[in-house]
Amino acid sequence: MSITKHNWTKDEIIAIYNKPMMDLLFEAASTHREHHDPNVVQVSTLLSIKTGGCPEDCGYCPQAARYHTDVEGNDLMSVSQVKAQALRAKSSGSSRVCMGAAWRNVKDGPEFDQVLEMVRTINKLDMEVCCTLGMITENQAHRLAEAGLYAYNHNLDTSEEYYKEVISTRGFEDRLQTIENVRKTNVTVCSGGIIGMGESIADRAGMLVALSTLNPQPESVPINALVAVEGTPMEEEKPVEIWEMIRMVATTRIIMPETQVRLSAGRMNMSREGQAMCFFAGANSIFAGDKLLTTPNPDVNEDMKMFEMLGLNPQKAFTKVSQPQTVEAANSQFTPLGEKPKWSRPGHTIERNLEASKKES
Repeated sequence: MSITKHNWTKDEIIAIYNKPMMDLLFEAASTHREHHDPNVVQVSTLLSIKTGGCPEDCGYCPQAARYHTDVEGNDLMSVSQVKAQALRAKSSGSSRVCMGAAWRNVKDGPEFDQVLEMVRTINKLDMEVCCTLGMITENQAHRLAEAGLYAYNHNLDTSEEYYKEVISTRGFEDRLQTIENVRKTNVTVCSGGIIGMGESIADRAGMLVALSTLNPQPESVPINALVAVEGTPMEEEKPVEIWEMIRMVATTRIIMPETQVRLSAGRMNMSREGQAMCFFAGANSIFAGDKLLTTPNPDVNEDMKMFEMLGLNPQKAFTKVSQPQTVEAANSQFTPLGEKPKWSRPGHTIERNLEASKKES
C-alpha cells in the first residue's frame, strides 16, 4: 500500500487536476480501490439545529444576518427534536448525523450544554455524530469529545489567498487553529471547501495544499459546488459544470488517498450519471435528506434508488474509527472555562458583500 504524501505543492496538484480526463479517472479510481471498498458509500444526514442570524459575512451563505434571503431563522432545537430527527435518519440508511448551528464560534453556557446533550443522545443511538458550530477552543473540543462526538466539521472553504475575497469577518488562520484544537482530542476532522465561488484552479489547488499538508490529513473532505442563493453576494455565479466536480473529486482522492471524499452541496444540479462518475473518481460519502442546512438536496429515496442502480451499499457506523465512549455531564473532567478567545476579525472590505448587505429585501 502506498505511503500518504504530506508535502504536495500547488504546481503538483494543478498538474494532476489538468490531466487528460481518462488518465485522471484511471489514477483516481485505482487509488480509491487501493484504500477503500469502491461499492461502499458513507451516508450522513445534515441537520440545522440553529438556523439563520449568523453574524459572519461569508459571501456564499444565506444564513448571514446581513443578507436579504428567504431563510427563516429558528432558535436552538430541543434534544428531543434532534433525537426524533436522528432516528428518522437512521431508518433511512444514514450512519451519521451532522448538526450545524449558525454561530461564529461556540460560547460556554446553556446552549452549548444543550448541544453536548444532543451529542450524547445520538451517540447512544449507535450513530456517528458530527458537529459544525464555528470556531472552538481546545477545552470545548475536549468537552465535545467526552460527550461522544465522532467528527467535527470546519471547512477551509477555499485557498488562503482567495479566502480574503469571500469572508472579511474571520481569518483563515482561525480555521486552522480550530482544526488543531480538534486534533488534540480523539475526534476526527471533517474539512473541505466550495468550488464555483469565482476562484481559479490555482485557488482550488491551494485549498487542497492546505488540507493535504495537515498531518494527519482530515478523515473527511467535503467537496461542495456553490448553490447560488438569491440575496447573497454570489447569487450571480454560474453553476459549476459536472466535469469540474469530477476533476476536483478525483484530484482530492489522489492526494488524500485514505480520506473519505464527500460529494456535498450541489447534487441537485447533477445527473445520476454525473454522480456515478464522481463515485468512480473516488467520492465515497454523501449527505442524504431533502435539505443541506438551508439549500435543497436530493430526496433520500432517490439516493437509495441510485445506490441500488449502481450496486452501492451504505457504510455502517464506526467502520473507519471505533465508537467513542460517552461521558455523562455529571462525570465530565472538562468544565466550562467561560473563555473569551480573540478570534480574528480582519475587517477588510469585500465590495460585493457590502453591496449585497445594502440591497432591499
